Amino acid sequence: MTPDTPDRLLRVDLSTRTVESVPVPEAWLRRYVGGKGLGARYLYEELEAGVDPLGPSNALLFMLGPLSGRLPGESRYAAVTKSPLTGGFLDSYAGGSFPDALVGALGPNAGLLVTGRADEPVRVVVEDGAATVEPTDAWGEDTVETAAAHPDASVACIGPAGEREVAYATIASDEGDHHAGRGGAGAVMGSKRLKAVVARGEPPALEDERLTALREAAAERYYDDETGRWLRASETVESVDFANEVGALSTRGWADGRFEDADAIGVGAVRERATGRENESADADTDDPGGFRVETDEGDYVPRGAASMSLGAGLGIDEFDAVAELGQTCDRLGVDLISAGSSIAWAIKAANAALIERSLDFGDPDGARRLLEEIAARETPLGDALADGVDAAAERFGGDDLVPTVKAMELPAYDPRGAQSMALAYATSDRGACHRRARPIEREVFDGEWSPDRTAETVVAEQDRRSVLWCLIVDDFVGEAFDDLGAAWLDAVGLEPLGDLATVGERVWNLTRLFNVREGVTRSDDALPSPLREPLESGPNAGEAVDRERFEATLDRYYRKRGWGPDGRPTRATVERLDLAEAVDDDSLLASSTSSVPEE
Repeated sequence: MTPDTPDRLLRVDLSTRTVESVPVPEAWLRRYVGGKGLGARYLYEELEAGVDPLGPSNALLFMLGPLSGRLPGESRYAAVTKSPLTGGFLDSYAGGSFPDALVGALGPNAGLLVTGRADEPVRVVVEDGAATVEPTDAWGEDTVETAAAHPDASVACIGPAGEREVAYATIASDEGDHHAGRGGAGAVMGSKRLKAVVARGEPPALEDERLTALREAAAERYYDDETGRWLRASETVESVDFANEVGALSTRGWADGRFEDADAIGVGAVRERATGRENESADADTDDPGGFRVETDEGDYVPRGAASMSLGAGLGIDEFDAVAELGQTCDRLGVDLISAGSSIAWAIKAANAALIERSLDFGDPDGARRLLEEIAARETPLGDALADGVDAAAERFGGDDLVPTVKAMELPAYDPRGAQSMALAYATSDRGACHRRARPIEREVFDGEWSPDRTAETVVAEQDRRSVLWCLIVDDFVGEAFDDLGAAWLDAVGLEPLGDLATVGERVWNLTRLFNVREGVTRSDDALPSPLREPLESGPNAGEAVDRERFEATLDRYYRKRGWGPDGRPTRATVERLDLAEAVDDDSLLASSTSSVPEE
């Protein structure tokens, strides 16, 4: 490896307030590369089965990749931990200025591993390859206030939701513009009384001629690519229009697949209101301009597609300002807007079914905002229940068939009844329902009818590919233009992976599966949520539902292509083929060698 390639890890124990920089085993770097992979390996090593996600023994890692600070597009970091929402593996990503500052601040370290629990609210300050644990008086402040107090640094912090351990609390950066959102990494920070990580640093200058050439070539491919052109023109807000057009936009608590007022909250409305873009100095042809900026009564805001989908269509709200203000409320409180939108939708449906006594209805932004604040504060019985997620609320009040979840994580707004392949993508995601692990909806919509075999093959391939990109921590969209998965980049920094990069992705996917199996995940958790077995009420896919028998057949194909047994556990042969035997010393986690999904 080149001298400036990170090969150490900064360990912080909040209980003792000690900090130590330790070498990363070279074999781990070759097997898992960085980012998600290396974070997963440390998490598997550090935690025993059954560790309380909100206890001091859980670990929280802020991970970079070996190419961080060098790649085109938006830099990102990975927050890796055991999820308080799902009880399983979690990796969540955020961009903005914080990852670049963290690259410079960490120096020779590939990441920051935090354990223990402080006896008072603290912040961790990272600078010049070292870290200090300091008391903070920011406890109680929202994410914008916390970041604004550090004008000389970049900050990743929690808001009130994280402090109160809301199970889907986020880690916010750039004054709430960016979030490591799904799964509750912010709650883990709150449980450790860690208010913020403050990074002071700049990414290293790109002086190596080979890396400079690779960056220029990758940027050119990306900005000429259809995905790059789409993002520069529309960012993710155009997802609203796409999902609505194909009838896969979850609307009014998953009752419909099309929102009749989508134009009021989609990309056209955002462009009309935009005052500029995040990266104001971006060159129109060669730089990523970032999201649109708009002004509301609450101040400056960067709307995302997920906000319009989950807080707009999902709640039947057709006023752009109202949706934007709900998004800003989520950002300031530090709460995942996808889970928050589903939680509010569940409450509305539960109220309509007389499961709870509350005046709530779709199309009511004021009622939604009040409930958001109750969730973040845990100040009412309903808010307290919903703070632990839809499954927890349904367990207390009933209504487990109102809003779909997978492994206790609420689904994003792409409805599988409008794109059946998404059912498998959600069900087999390693962190719970997630459209970022595989997004076959685009290919299915344009290519037409898909067989179970084709669905399984596509989902496996996308999951493995994205695992590689998250080991490198490449912007998802920029990574789509990587025709070699980044092999030339790793060669340039002298990191030789064990096996080709496709194998690295498969290895990491199997490692996170083994982590989840150790936590009790079985085939029954790779399930089709019952609400999706009910037909859509309207839209181009009206009357459509996800067929359970076909889904189970597709899941069988998926397991077979993964080399897993019919119970969803990897076989010993798969573990050995992927050089995972060094991590797995418990055969009870594995399917028997003769247990495999039968060929038809």
